[in-house]
Amino acid sequence: MTAKRVFTAYIEWDPETRLYVGFVPGISGAHTQGASLDELTKNLQEVLELCLEELKKQGEIVEFPQFVGLQQIEVAG
Repeated sequence: MTAKRVFTAYIEWDPETRLYVGFVPGISGAHTQGASLDELTKNLQEVLELCLEELKKQGEIVEFPQFVGLQQIEVAG
């Protein structure tokens, strides 16, 4: 049985496309979109599985980023 991993995804609402957009920081190619949060979650699971398979095929040992938190930064403009 394969061990389960938990990743943190960053999710935004794109008002132009009217889609949810999600990506997993630190994992190249781990980004997708969906019309609902449920669809986005399913799509992110699929793309993460594909990314992990590709890394495994390449024999790369990767230490994945660990979620620490969010911080708002204020700038003029």
